[in-house]
Amino acid sequence: MQFILNELGQEPLSWLKQLPFDLQITTDIYACHGTPRDDLEYLLEDIRTGKPIVRTDCEIIERLDGISSPIIVCGHTHTPRCVELSTGQIVINPGSVGLQAYTDDEPNVHSMQNYSSKASYAILQQTSEQKWDIAFHRVTYDVERAINAARKQGRNDWVHFLFTGRCL
Repeated sequence: MQFILNELGQEPLSWLKQLPFDLQITTDIYACHGTPRDDLEYLLEDIRTGKPIVRTDCEIIERLDGISSPIIVCGHTHTPRCVELSTGQIVINPGSVGLQAYTDDEPNVHSMQNYSSKASYAILQQTSEQKWDIAFHRVTYDVERAINAARKQGRNDWVHFLFTGRCL
């Protein structure tokens, strides 16, 4: 990741460091990267087997640490997902706009893959006081530009991840 930090430069990094850890966007929508207590912990997936397995309802609720917002938006796994909990809450991971697959060795070796190079995002629309429409979108972007940047850094693994949305 050092090449990304070098490419960004100090000004964007300083700005990023000023951003909050998590955010109560509205009374209905809470956002975090990983979990409310740990930026590097996956909220929805257990990766101990090396592959993502969606956690049980109780495990997800436990990781929410008492957050009671009806909509929880998380990230970190780059995997688009919508999970409805027994509490009535909906947890949404919109996916990734720039890296559709990766292999990581923390906290153990595991791979995440979306099987497509397309960028992913989600749109939430409130249809009534307690009802939401959630639409996931996959869009084409200049993946060749991203591949060329990865190639310049000698990151052939990222070239493959970006091009295929699959791990090696």
